[in-house]
Amino acid sequence: MPLLHHLGIFEPCDLDLLQRVFDRLCDERRLTEKDKDQREALAEDVIRAFRNGITDEAELGRAVSQSDGP
Repeated sequence: MPLLHHLGIFEPCDLDLLQRVFDRLCDERRLTEKDKDQREALAEDVIRAFRNGITDEAELGRAVSQSDGP
């Protein structure tokens, strides 16, 4: 199953986790719909960290927060 993550194929539970982390980080950074470029960059960071093996929700949020800052 981990190979599928590297191919860009995510299970529904993976998508739910990614969405929760993304939404939480957007709230923390006060990013709104008008902050399109920042939101896209954040989404890429979350997905990249997940593909690199960080699959725990709290750990994923911390990893992205530490790597990028608010």
